[in-house]
Amino acid sequence: MFKHILLPLDGSQLAEAAIPYVVELCKKLDCKITLLHVIEKDASSEIHGQHHLTNEPEACDYLGEIADKYFSFCGSVEKHVHTEEVSQVSQSIVEHSGEFAPDLIVLCAHGVGGLRDIVAGSIAQQVIANGSVPVLLIHPENPFNGFKNLLLPLDGELEHDRVLDFAAGLARQLSSDLRLVRVVPTYSTLEGETAALGTMLPATTIAYLDVMEEEAAEYLQKHLDALCGKGIETEAEVQRGDPAQEVVKSANRSNTDVIILGTHGKSGLNAFWSGSVAPKILARTKIPVLLYPVRRN
Repeated sequence: MFKHILLPLDGSQLAEAAIPYVVELCKKLDCKITLLHVIEKDASSEIHGQHHLTNEPEACDYLGEIADKYFSFCGSVEKHVHTEEVSQVSQSIVEHSGEFAPDLIVLCAHGVGGLRDIVAGSIAQQVIANGSVPVLLIHPENPFNGFKNLLLPLDGELEHDRVLDFAAGLARQLSSDLRLVRVVPTYSTLEGETAALGTMLPATTIAYLDVMEEEAAEYLQKHLDALCGKGIETEAEVQRGDPAQEVVKSANRSNTDVIILGTHGKSGLNAFWSGSVAPKILARTKIPVLLYPVRRN
């Protein structure tokens, strides 16, 4: 599980919204923490309406203050300021993830006017593409409520199901409840080639989707029995409709604190970011999302 967390900070209060999550993980998992600030080339004096850290001395002082204020209890806190000015902060964070070898990166996806999508696309996507480091994306408007309830969508694909062991282990160590969700499309929510085929064979398609719902219930029950047998408080549900919408609805109904999503790395990166459920969920919710990279065989 997580033993080393990388927390990039830009000096803004918005970015600091990620700190409570890291504090909680550090307390429960006894993690090592690395605080990172990257000096941006030609940086403006303000970011998100607040003073922007633009030089090494003030960045070092800032990270020292954060360490003393929030992580004095932690046995290992490192502070790193990347002093060589860079144009692409996101790429620098990716490079530092390789240098420091964390097993979790926590980012605040802050901003307005699409910046949340930019952050998710430029940093999380690159990190996942370049390694196997999970990324926890925090939205500053979502109040910190701990890690009491975790939600894991499953689609029945083997590579995505590999995240189940990870989610179960995390739930056990954090004493969290785990909710499994599988969404079966309705006839009206089919997309792409499947929708085209459904138009030609509507009755057959509807009957097939009903069979899929039954199989999904059996699939989840199998996992539910196994997890409950290990002492992990687990619930499971099958929903019908658009996958992203139904996952978010389920998360809202169950007061989910973190949604865990399995994502493809290099072999499936383009398909993941352009058409998978993960970015659609990110666009529909302010609930923290933990992106966990999985690899195709």
